[in-house]
Amino acid sequence: MSLLVKFWLLALFGAAVGILLSRDNGYVLLAFANYTVEMSLALLILLVGALFLALYLAIHLVSRSLHLRQEIDDRQSRRDWQLAQQAMSRGLLEMAAGNWGSAEEHLTHGIERSKTPLPNYLTAARAAHLQGAYDRRDRYIHLAQESMPSAEIAVRLIQAELQLAGQQLEAALATLQDLRRSAPHDPSVLRLLYRLYEQLGNWEQLRDLLPELRRRRVDDPAQLKHLEVRVHRALLEQASQSGDAKQLRSAWTAVPRPLRDKSELVGDFALLLQETGQTAEAEKLLGTALRKNWSIELLKSYGQLESSEPGKKLSQMEHFLDQHTDDSELLLMLGQLSLRARLWGKARGYLEACVGRDGPTQAYAELGRLLEYLQEPGQAIEVYRRGLSKSSGSDAALPPTGDEATAMDRSRPDNQPPQPSGANTLRPDIEPSA
Repeated sequence: MSLLVKFWLLALFGAAVGILLSRDNGYVLLAFANYTVEMSLALLILLVGALFLALYLAIHLVSRSLHLRQEIDDRQSRRDWQLAQQAMSRGLLEMAAGNWGSAEEHLTHGIERSKTPLPNYLTAARAAHLQGAYDRRDRYIHLAQESMPSAEIAVRLIQAELQLAGQQLEAALATLQDLRRSAPHDPSVLRLLYRLYEQLGNWEQLRDLLPELRRRRVDDPAQLKHLEVRVHRALLEQASQSGDAKQLRSAWTAVPRPLRDKSELVGDFALLLQETGQTAEAEKLLGTALRKNWSIELLKSYGQLESSEPGKKLSQMEHFLDQHTDDSELLLMLGQLSLRARLWGKARGYLEACVGRDGPTQAYAELGRLLEYLQEPGQAIEVYRRGLSKSSGSDAALPPTGDEATAMDRSRPDNQPPQPSGANTLRPDIEPSA
């Protein structure tokens, strides 16, 4: 009930009593032992009211005296809280402005008097981290843990995140491993472990972590699938470094069956087989994979395989023209294989067909070099120019013109035929003339 309502009720009660007493003042006789007291009823009511008021004031005074210290403490606590809030607000503004040192100073000013120092400590730790003061950062993290032991996991997560950002990978690993023992299924812990294993190149641990990442939906399923492919590509590369074909095959066996049709993994495995001297097996693997699942990545990998019999390899690849007659990148690869096999007519036909279908810039460079060798400098220069205009800034250099080009062609000995500029291969096209 509000004070105003109480006042009006009291006033109404007093008015009612006053009206009653004005009609009849009343009479009161009090007797005790040999003493008697006579007075009017109105006076008695006034005395009782005065006594009640005095008693109320005395009790209130005693109560305030007993709680005075607590009230002073409460007022001081509220003032400290207001000052802490002001310091926090000022510190956050300084953080937003990029003034890390000033932010840290404001955030830690009077922090020991704050009831909730945890946000101040954590933000101050971030400010110290951004200044490269890792010792102060770790001290703030420790104080944050002490200020609220129940928030240990959240505080340690921030510590691991800052360590990771500061490239303190070993320290971050120790923090995250300890966190995983405390919270083995926490998605934030798993996400940071995933990032850390990537940076450390710890592919085996990341492979073992993948099932848990999926169960806890740490990332988008498509991204996790892409991550799984990257992990197994790295493990294949790692196994190949030993130079042991058995170890490489063991790494391939460890690849889950649904991933063994992925063109990136098949291509990597084939090229790594070649590095361990298993070229025939690599060619067979890629040929089968191309027939089963045509892709540009597999085609490029096939073109990168070194072959002692480029003519045989060319014949094998020409079978794909029936199904992929409009693939300019296959034409480029066939042109390069023809150059290796010294089949100039076929090479020219494939490269011209590739260029005619606006194929890769690489085709223009290969065709230009072949035309130079065939003593057709004018056409070679035109092909070069078309290639440069197709892709500005390409790695094909503008060839010499006029007498310089003619002199260059005449000076080329017949025993130095043009060679493909690289092992890159692209898509197929139509059957060229021989």
